[in-house]
Amino acid sequence: MGSIKLTYKIGDIEINRLGYGTMQLTGKGVFGEVEDRENAKKVLQAAVAAGVNFIDTAEAYGPKLNESLLSEALYPYKDGALIATKGGFNRPGPDLWVPNGTPEHIKENIESSLKRLKVNTIDLWQLHRIDPNVNVEETLAPVVEAVKDGKIRYVGLSEVTIEQIKQVQKILPIVSVQNMYNLGDRQWEDVVDFTAEQGLAFIPWFPLASGPAKLEGKIKAIAEKHNATTAQIALAWLLKRSENILLIPGTKFIAHLQENLLAGSITLSDEEFETLSNQ
Repeated sequence: MGSIKLTYKIGDIEINRLGYGTMQLTGKGVFGEVEDRENAKKVLQAAVAAGVNFIDTAEAYGPKLNESLLSEALYPYKDGALIATKGGFNRPGPDLWVPNGTPEHIKENIESSLKRLKVNTIDLWQLHRIDPNVNVEETLAPVVEAVKDGKIRYVGLSEVTIEQIKQVQKILPIVSVQNMYNLGDRQWEDVVDFTAEQGLAFIPWFPLASGPAKLEGKIKAIAEKHNATTAQIALAWLLKRSENILLIPGTKFIAHLQENLLAGSITLSDEEFETLSNQ
C-alpha cells in the first residue's frame, strides 16, 4: 500500500499538508496576549524549522495580537511559506465572536492584517464567517478590490455550506474552505467531498478531537499497533480521508508540535481507516 502524499498545491504554492494553526498562542478565550510570549515565538520558529510552510492565523485571535506575534517571530518569512489569515469578526471579549461582514470592517481587517504581518500581499485571506446580516456581495466587495490591487493572492472561506461556496464562487474564485471537522465531528462530510471535486483545499479546524467515547477503544488499539498517540491517529485519519485536507493543529508546546508533525509518517491501512470511519 502506497504512502499518503504529504504535499498539496494552493495555486502555485506547494505546501506541506501538516501545517500549524496559531489560535492557541493567545490569552484565555482566544483573547489578549499569550501568557509566555518568548515560548510562543519559539514554538512558531520550531514549526518552520521542522518544515511547516503553511501557518494559519486570524485578525480575531487576540484580537490583532496573534498576527503581530507571528511576524515578530518569523519575519522575514522563509521562501515558499504560505501565511494565511482571516477577517470578519468583532471580538468584544474572551470567547465572544460576533460576525461583522460590513465592507468597512472587512477593508480595515485586510489593511491592518497587511501591516501586522509586514507583507504587501496576503497569501491566503479567508472570510472567517459569512455575516447573516450583510449581503455577501457587499462583504466581499473590498476583497475583490484587494485581489485586483495585489493585496490578496488567494481567497478562502470558513464555516460554509456547499450552497454558500457556490454563491461566493459567482463573485470571486476561492481556493480553500476551513470548516470544523475531525474524527469525532463529521457534519461537513459533504463539504469535504465537494471541495475535493472542485480542487479546493479543505482545512479542518479543531482537527485533534478524536471523537466519541465509543471510538476510544478502537483508536487506542490502532495507536498501540502504530506505536502512536491517539492525537497522531486522529491526524493520520484526516490525511487519509482526502488528499485535499490540510492540517493546522495548534499547540503551545514544542514537544507536542513535533508529535503532531510525526502523524505524517503514519499510514493507516484501509481496514484501520474503515474501522475509525464507521462510528
